[in-house]
Amino acid sequence: MSDRTVVWEGRFLTAVTEGPWEYAERKRDIGAAVIVAVDADRHLLLVEQYRIPVGKVCLELPAGLVGDDSEGEAVTDAARRELEEETGYHAASVEEYGEFYSSPGMTSERFTIVVATGLTRIGDGGGEENEDITVRRVPLDDAPAFIAERRRGGLGIDAKLLLILGSGLLADL
Repeated sequence: MSDRTVVWEGRFLTAVTEGPWEYAERKRDIGAAVIVAVDADRHLLLVEQYRIPVGKVCLELPAGLVGDDSEGEAVTDAARRELEEETGYHAASVEEYGEFYSSPGMTSERFTIVVATGLTRIGDGGGEENEDITVRRVPLDDAPAFIAERRRGGLGIDAKLLLILGSGLLADL
């Protein structure tokens, strides 16, 4: 028998205690798609947006929840939808790279890295009206220096950027 107790429940998250652990879990086992989008000119698409939990603008890969509005949504469909919404680019090809956990000691949140190619600009991006997203199109070879520069400038850097830099994924694109 589990000693799991729900402390608080919101639209997308549930705060739980279980034994000595306190953690947050995604409701309905919702995952996320994190998009490594590279255009034909070998530019990586990144986004900057203010994140309330950390109190600063963060540099991130485009991303979004899978199935938050429609259950059963495929990761690749969510990735295409979020890429268009956040960056204004449509991807002809979206391939799954693997599933990862963001902070398994604190949350059940999981995400799938996808690689999006065959990009066509179809709009301005910027996200939904409450997101205020700035799109950055960075030459792939300059990505590590660009990320370091933005960090020195005071932006929060999403750790998923370290994952793609350290994995060798960008070198394969």
